[in-house]
Amino acid sequence: MLATPSETPACPDTARQSRLAAQLADMIPGAATIRVSLTDPKQAWPHPHAIAKEADGQPIELSRTTARVAARWILRVWPDVDWTRPHTFDLAAVTLTRSDLAAASRGC
Repeated sequence: MLATPSETPACPDTARQSRLAAQLADMIPGAATIRVSLTDPKQAWPHPHAIAKEADGQPIELSRTTARVAARWILRVWPDVDWTRPHTFDLAAVTLTRSDLAAASRGC
């Protein structure tokens, strides 16, 4: 992609998040949200990790490979996000929010 001297993309790709949401919906049928973090509870060191949930909040079982691939794709689409805290990607709304902020807005 061409860039201006300020390193800002000359043609920003505004549909990138929408394409990612569509790809993840195909890869993980029934998923409504995907929570992404760099803390895999089964690993002692940082690894991209994802947890998918249905619309009613029920978790969807993911293989280690699928969880890691989904997390990496989301990390690459939002490289400027502070990934020291987990984030939730809403596939229907195509939005990424910090997980603690999403829980606070639901009143949890």
